[in-house]
Amino acid sequence: MVLCPDCDTDLDIAADEVDEGEVVACPECGSEFEVVTTTPLELKKVEDGLEDDDEEAAKEEEEEED
Repeated sequence: MVLCPDCDTDLDIAADEVDEGEVVACPECGSEFEVVTTTPLELKKVEDGLEDDDEEAAKEEEEEED
């Protein structure tokens, strides 16, 4: 049993049903977590805006190449 670190809701996630790197969401508060390990099941909160940071870094690399 894993609890949502944000709202303490029981997350019904079985370690054998998820893979490392998969993103799962809390059904109660909507927070998203990445599966860090499956044995033991360990989650890490996905920070908002991560995708935007990746896009900005890619644009900066392109500009440096030009």
